[in-house]
Amino acid sequence: MSSTPSPFPARMELTGEGLVLRDWAEADVAAMPDLFDHPDIAYWTPIVSPFDEAAARTRLDRARQLRAEGTSILLAITLDGGAPLGEVMLRRAPEGTEIGYAVGPAHRGQGLAARAVRVMAGYAFEELGVANVILELEAENAASVAVAAASGFRLLGVPLIEGEEKGRPYTLQTWGLNRP
Repeated sequence: MSSTPSPFPARMELTGEGLVLRDWAEADVAAMPDLFDHPDIAYWTPIVSPFDEAAARTRLDRARQLRAEGTSILLAITLDGGAPLGEVMLRRAPEGTEIGYAVGPAHRGQGLAARAVRVMAGYAFEELGVANVILELEAENAASVAVAAASGFRLLGVPLIEGEEKGRPYTLQTWGLNRP
């Protein structure tokens, strides 16, 4: 019996909640620094900082590699399949099927992250057949706590995850959402 996860589709586009979640494209590289080169993203996420065009190219290449390996999907959050406004990620991990997200500073306050998380969770439940999905976030990250709550996630009574990223210690809570 193989423990290799089933592969993800080579190309993806998920729609719902007024969003189109689509593959990152070469044309997005120039727009990615405006989305990801921000102190909030540098502080709260493992996304590299500073985030310039070279970092964007590396992220695009890594997204394609992770997809091919069957471990992660990174999709651009858009309203209509056009300009990227942020990113939503699904990662198969030992601790569970995890969703992550980042929304560009100019596009916050529109419910994009919560809507993208719900669409990605729907994909995980319907297409991947998982029983639940998780978010791992810091309790002090009020915006992410709000996204978790708005997406229907509940704080799980599991041990905190402690680590260090970019020289900063962190403690993550695990939030979960079960298949409806």
